[in-house]
Amino acid sequence: METLKNLLVQSAIVLKYPAENAEDIVNVLGRRLFEDGYTRESFVQAALDREEEMPTGLPLNGSYNAAIPHTDVEHVIKPGVAFGTLKSPVIFQNMAVPEESVDVSLVFLLALDQPKAQIGMLQQIAGILQDPQIIKDLMNASECEDIIRIIGNRNAK
Repeated sequence: METLKNLLVQSAIVLKYPAENAEDIVNVLGRRLFEDGYTRESFVQAALDREEEMPTGLPLNGSYNAAIPHTDVEHVIKPGVAFGTLKSPVIFQNMAVPEESVDVSLVFLLALDQPKAQIGMLQQIAGILQDPQIIKDLMNASECEDIIRIIGNRNAK
């Protein structure tokens, strides 16, 4: 199974982005994956459409919440993960209770080319998101290299 660190696309890491809303950050991250040849042009719209049907906002126990938008494998050319931290939270709908809103500050946009890969990747991300210190480190990071190092250190455990 691929590790999150190996799938992180450095050019698709956006830090302290001033997103207007959930659609804005999915567009920015998705465009980076598309420009780097990871996804088809249909990927961003498919991820947004899926978000409407099956939200991915994830309330965490600390100061920050996350979202893990993704879509079906036919929109993916090769696997990659985009990551963003937000200057101010934006609203995603709650994964478990879709009628509830979640103020999200961290976004992992998954472009995976194997249907079964999503479960493993979601488990790796969940492991990271359960650690308040890692979340704080990710939110405070100012360089893309910091994100890769922080996630790589977590994957090494």
